[in-house]
Amino acid sequence: MSAHSQSALKKRIAILGSTGSIGRQALEVIAAHADVFEVELLTANGNIELLEKQVRQFTPATAVVTDKEKYKIFKENIADIPVKVFAGIDSVEQAVQSDSIDIVLTAMVGYAGLLPTIAAIKSKKTIALANKETLVVAGKIITALADDNGVRIYPVDSEHSAIFQCLAGEFHNPIEKIYLTASGGPFRGKSKKELEQVTLAQALKHPNWSMGAKITVDSATMMNKGLEMIEAKWLFGLQPHQIHVVVHPQSIIHSVVQFTDGSMKAQMGLPDMKLPILYALSFPQRLKTDFKRFNFLDYPQLTFEKPDTEVFSALLLAEEAMKKDGNMPCILNAANEVAVAAFLKEKISFFQIPGIAEQLMSKITYIEKPSLEDLIATDKETRLQTELLLTKKN
Repeated sequence: MSAHSQSALKKRIAILGSTGSIGRQALEVIAAHADVFEVELLTANGNIELLEKQVRQFTPATAVVTDKEKYKIFKENIADIPVKVFAGIDSVEQAVQSDSIDIVLTAMVGYAGLLPTIAAIKSKKTIALANKETLVVAGKIITALADDNGVRIYPVDSEHSAIFQCLAGEFHNPIEKIYLTASGGPFRGKSKKELEQVTLAQALKHPNWSMGAKITVDSATMMNKGLEMIEAKWLFGLQPHQIHVVVHPQSIIHSVVQFTDGSMKAQMGLPDMKLPILYALSFPQRLKTDFKRFNFLDYPQLTFEKPDTEVFSALLLAEEAMKKDGNMPCILNAANEVAVAAFLKEKISFFQIPGIAEQLMSKITYIEKPSLEDLIATDKETRLQTELLLTKKN
C-alpha cells in the first residue's frame, strides 16, 4: 500500500481552538494514535507561541489566527513551514469547509464557536462538539441543520459523552430521565456568606478537572452544569423534566441514563478529558490507550447529593432559560460570558456573576422563535447591556 493511500485512510481532523485545554489534550490523543488520525487544520485566538509549536509538530495544511493583530508575526515565524495561514474568524468559517477535513472538533471558548460550527455542518463535516455554547445559544437551529445535512454530532463534554456511551445500542429505547453528575466545584457545601469572600485564585482551583479559566469559573458557580442541561436537551431530544443534576464529588460516574423499564446505565472512569475526546474522534471504535485505570478499592465510597440551588442560583437560571427556550438561553450565555470575563479581571465579585445574568434575562427582549439573525442580534445586545451594567456597578 502506498504512503498516500495509507494516509487517505486516516481521519483528518480540524481543531478549532487548538491552544485551549481541550485542543491541547486532543492533540495529545492524536499524537498517541498517529496511525489513525492526522491534523488538517489548527485555529487559535492569540496564543501564537503555542500555535507555532503545534504547527511545527503536526504540520497541518492550514492554520488560522483569529486575532488579526497577531497574524503577521505568526506568519513570519512559520515562514519555513509549508502551511497556509489566514487571519480572522471568517477564515475559520471558510477553512472548515475544506474537502480534506473529515471531523471538526469545535473547542473554541463560548459563543465564538457558533458560526464556525454552522459552516462545518453546512459542509457536511462530522462534528466533535466541545463547545456547549453552540447548542445552548442555537440548539433548535443547529440540530435541524445537522438533520438536514445528515451530519452526526458527537459530544465531547464528559457528561454528554457518558450519556452517548450509555445510549450506544439503545438509541431506539425511550429514555425516562438522565442524571448529569456535577463535582460541586471548589465551593460545594459553602454558604452564601462564605461565597461573598471568594477570591479569583480560589474559584480557579477545581478539585477534580483541569480546564480553561472560563469553564473553571462556570464550574465554580455551577453555571456550567446549567449550560450542560440545555446542551443535553438538544443533543438527546429530551424535555426539561427528563434532565436532572446530582452532585457526585468524586467525578467517577460521569452521567447516568434511566430507561422506561427502570434500568439505569452509568459510564465511569477517572476524570480525564482525553477519554471523551478520543471516543468522539474514534466512534464507533474504542482505541487502546495507556490512560490510568480506575480501581474500585481506591474509591471505597462514591457519594451523591442534591445540588444547593439556593447558594448556586445559576442552576435555577439555566433551568428557567431551558424551559422558556427561544432566545433566553442565548441571553443567559452572553450575560454570563461578559460577567465571567469581568470576574477574571477582578472587576466584580464571584457572587455577582449569576446576579448579573439574572438581571439581563429580565431586561432583554424575549423572542419565542428566533432566527439565527435574531440570536446574533440578541447576543450583541446582551453583551452591550451587560457591559453598561458593569460600568454602572464600578
